[in-house]
Amino acid sequence: MLCVMTPRLVALLLVGLLLSCGGGETPPTHAKPNFVVLLVDDWGWSDAGCLGSDLYQTPNIDALAAEGMRFTNGYAACTVCSPTRAALMTGKYPGRTNVTDFIRGHQRPYAPLSVPDWTMKIEQRHTTLAEALKADGYRTGIVGKWHLEPTGEPDEDDYRPELHGFDVNVGGNEWGAPATYWYPYAKEGSPRVMGPLPPGKEGDYLTEVLTAEALKILDGWGPEPFLLYFPFYTVHTPIEAKPDLEARFDPLVQDGMRHTDPAYAAMLASLDDSIGQVRRKLEELGVADHTVILLAGDNGGLDNGGQQDPAGGRPTENSPLRAGKGSAYEGGVRTPTIVYWPGVTQPGSISPEPVITIDLYPTVLEIAGAEGDPQHNAEVDGRSLVPLLRDPSATLDREALYWHYPHYHSGGSTPHSAVRAGDWRLVEFYEDNHVELYNLAADPGERRDLAAEMPEQAQKLRSMLHSWRESVDAQDPSPNPNADPAKHQQ
Repeated sequence: MLCVMTPRLVALLLVGLLLSCGGGETPPTHAKPNFVVLLVDDWGWSDAGCLGSDLYQTPNIDALAAEGMRFTNGYAACTVCSPTRAALMTGKYPGRTNVTDFIRGHQRPYAPLSVPDWTMKIEQRHTTLAEALKADGYRTGIVGKWHLEPTGEPDEDDYRPELHGFDVNVGGNEWGAPATYWYPYAKEGSPRVMGPLPPGKEGDYLTEVLTAEALKILDGWGPEPFLLYFPFYTVHTPIEAKPDLEARFDPLVQDGMRHTDPAYAAMLASLDDSIGQVRRKLEELGVADHTVILLAGDNGGLDNGGQQDPAGGRPTENSPLRAGKGSAYEGGVRTPTIVYWPGVTQPGSISPEPVITIDLYPTVLEIAGAEGDPQHNAEVDGRSLVPLLRDPSATLDREALYWHYPHYHSGGSTPHSAVRAGDWRLVEFYEDNHVELYNLAADPGERRDLAAEMPEQAQKLRSMLHSWRESVDAQDPSPNPNADPAKHQQ
């Protein structure tokens, strides 16, 4: 009988030959990309070499920006950390989740306003990024800062990372910063204990320990796609660096420089080295070409406009942006944002489109081809950045970005909400309901308030802000019956 070798038959024979040569196993395929999400604590918008610093040396971050896309109008979802972390995990504005302050926040019993009964945890009703990817076959791990569960409450374990979709958790618990970066990361009289962490020894530096654990996790994962979420404790206070690195930067500081703290520079150098080690591990494992890396900050740098913060001074400088972490201004929410998608992002590309933390959730899901939970997705506020990653000149179908912070902070903030629409930014302050209006294109430092000169523009943005707050059911502060101006100022 004559056997005709059709193209289909030839293909089948070739597949069989490949299977027999491979011991009956097909080589792993990489239909789904991996994700490494890097979140830096208190990272100022100019705190890297590629971002214009005159002191900080960050060759690995610079290389990532040179290969990927840098967003010059990148924003954190809040002026402090926990709300931004919840926003990254859910894709929802803090005003919608009611996680509106760092956990547990500042207590201001004599302030003019009482803060709302806000949510001090990431609730189980949300589908986190880890849960959405895990349901799609991803392995998931967190290494570093969680800070999305209550402190000192009996049910605090109900909100740990392992119950929000993470297979592995190293170093993530209820605390937002170590008492010290040196083993055992605690000080006498301080309740802050980092964990869960591996056994350590004197001289261990937290950033290096977490990096080593991240590399072990990557080594242990097989061919399945993965999400590694690495939220650094660095560069949050206390400002403690490795002595050899600090000594390297100390002689580089000169009068007239923007950045002048050698210890902070050294902490950034440790951060940068960690990012470099993770990238080299991806290369070693042969997965770098299908691993998307997303790098951002959780709020602005600790620069309080010259006011010394008792928690750690003023280690960085955000100029020309106004103020820093914990403020109502650009310095409190503008952060570095870099995305590298191998084979897609154009090397060294820059996008001026305003983007924000909530955008990372839908971006990762779209790149992964993961559906997520439909009920949760219906409330996702973020926009996928995929169109921008494919085309730096593209824009997003979005009218404005919003912030809601009904709290007080030592960085200078009083309860407020804000909106950015185009080049315009308006801040509404709750204590006296006054607004401030700035044109960021002409005045990125927010020095000239245009609200009185342009009342129609101010009213337009104020109306947008009020409509948005109503749409997400944002919680507002209320008059404080115990208000005492004298005691409040103490």
